[in-house]
Order: sequence, then structure tokens, then C-alpha cells
Amino acid sequence: MRIDVLGVSFDNVTLDEAVDRGLELLELDGPHWVVTPNPEIVQRANQDPEFSEILSNADLVIPDGVGIIYAAKILGRPLKGRVPGIDFASALLERIAGTGKRLFLLGAAPGVAEQAAVNLQLAHPGLNVCGIHDGYFMEDAPVIDAIRTAKADIVFVCLGSPKQEKWIAANGDSAGARLYIGLGGALDVFAGKVRRAPEVFQKLGLEWLYRLIKEPSRIGRMVKLPLFLVSAVGAKLKGNKST
Repeated sequence: MRIDVLGVSFDNVTLDEAVDRGLELLELDGPHWVVTPNPEIVQRANQDPEFSEILSNADLVIPDGVGIIYAAKILGRPLKGRVPGIDFASALLERIAGTGKRLFLLGAAPGVAEQAAVNLQLAHPGLNVCGIHDGYFMEDAPVIDAIRTAKADIVFVCLGSPKQEKWIAANGDSAGARLYIGLGGALDVFAGKVRRAPEVFQKLGLEWLYRLIKEPSRIGRMVKLPLFLVSAVGAKLKGNKST
């Protein structure tokens, strides 16, 4: 069952349930795609009908940001919990390592995907990384050919949102993989270029605060979270008045 949070419908799943669903999709003819919206992505979808439709057509929509969880509670339709995209990806790789499933990494600056591939194979012995391509490309055709030639089963598409979701929707069928996952800056994390927040911040849902401390220039993006929650309160009050 999906739960609407300010115009984007999320699958009400735990991390384990999301991974189980991802594995199911891998056994079906593709293309299928997973999206990981946070509040900023929801706000963008409300301003971009094409993007909103792409999210609604995804096979799995998981709540990446803690703001989504808070907003769902405010609206009176709580989700089971936050499912960070990078945790979903890591758990999925743990399950497919050694199975022969083929992973393609797309995105980030030149050299980053290569290092991410090395680190991921060390972390998940038996993982088959069949190909890589940086995110600095001007034409889609060579990337599509690379994914198809590599016979990828899964593609981590890390181009930033909404570019990555629109790329998947437009090119997923041609590239031939079964499962595409939009993961934003995950390759930088996997490559060790960007550090995740300490576990205590993660458990408290305060990764955004840690990133703000490390990157004060993100303040413009971070102030959108309170506005997002205000929107949820407004939607809740509007709903109450109409009942």
C-alpha cells in the first residue's frame, strides 16, 4: 500500500521489505525503477508534472528523508520508517553478492565510480561490477550501449534529481537492465569522497544537520525542510476543514 505525502505516494515498507521487493523486481523482465524521494524532491515534483508522473510510475518509492516521515505523521498516515537510499542499496548488494547478478555504476565525476566499484567489491565479496560510466556525458547513446554491452542487471544511476529519474524513464528500456535505482550522490559516499554522518546522527534522523555542519553552504537547501513540514500542517488543516 502506498501513502500520499504532499503529492508523492510512498511504499509503506521497512528496509528489509524494500530489499525483498527489489530482489523480486530483479527476477522480472524490466525495466523497473526505484526512486528515493526526500522533501526537496517532493517539492520539485509538485512543480514539475513530468517528474511527478515518473515518480508515480516507479515500481518502488522509498522515503529517503526524515522530513517525509515527519510529514506523514502530521498528515495522520504514518510510514513504517525512513529507508535511506544508500542503506537500501548496500543491503541489496549484500543480498546479490555471489549470485552472478551484474551491477553497473553510472554517475559522479571521472574516477569516482571506479573507486566506488573497488570499495563495493571489498565490502561485498563476490559482487559483480560489470561496468562503470561517469556522469559527465553529453549524449545518452554511448551510455546506453555501455550498459547493454555489459549485460547489467542493476544500474545505480547517480546523476542527481530529477535528472537521474528522467534519464531512467527515457532510457531504461533501451539500456536493457532489469532494475534501475536513482541514488543521487551515493557513489561519492561509496568511493569515500564524502563521509556519511556518524551512526548517532543517522539513528536520530539528523544526517541533514551533520551535512549542514560540514557544508554550511547547504543552508539554502536545508531551510526548505521546515517549510515542507509547514506545508504538511497546512494540508492537514485543510483536510480537517473539508471533512
